[in-house]
Amino acid sequence: MATAKKAAPKGLEALFLDGLKDIYYAEKKILKALPKMAKGAESEDVSAAFEKHLQETEGQVDRLEQIFELLDKPARGKTCPAIDGIIEEGSEVLQEYKGDPALDAGLVGAAQAVEHYEIARYGTLIAWAEQLGKSDVVKLLNETLEEETATDKALSSLGEGGVNERALEQAA
Repeated sequence: MATAKKAAPKGLEALFLDGLKDIYYAEKKILKALPKMAKGAESEDVSAAFEKHLQETEGQVDRLEQIFELLDKPARGKTCPAIDGIIEEGSEVLQEYKGDPALDAGLVGAAQAVEHYEIARYGTLIAWAEQLGKSDVVKLLNETLEEETATDKALSSLGEGGVNERALEQAA
């Protein structure tokens, strides 16, 4: 009886590469979603925040491509059902609240869900890259994590700075 050849066990290096592919896919999907969110927003402040994050996301994709190059791997994404679902929720907010007072509050909330996903992913990738001794990669990932954290804070400020209140007042 022939025995099936067992695949080599996967370690942290493989897991790290899969995580990079996941976040690369996610960033590419976010690049497609942000212009729609910017266009759909009622408030100029909300729209401008999405436009700013679009530019940052382009830089983040470039950084990920640099990382793949440093690792001598092709820059390729891996389908990420989590980001697909989060972006789908944002699309639903755009459709279901178009023209309503709560639209911008919903868009800010949807964008924060994206940011929190990215912050979690980048934090994990940094820990793994540190464990693997990839200090050049850690530096690039840290730059992105700092941007994601700043964007999350800016979105919180938008919500607390009136977007949530306007949704409440205008609907009353």
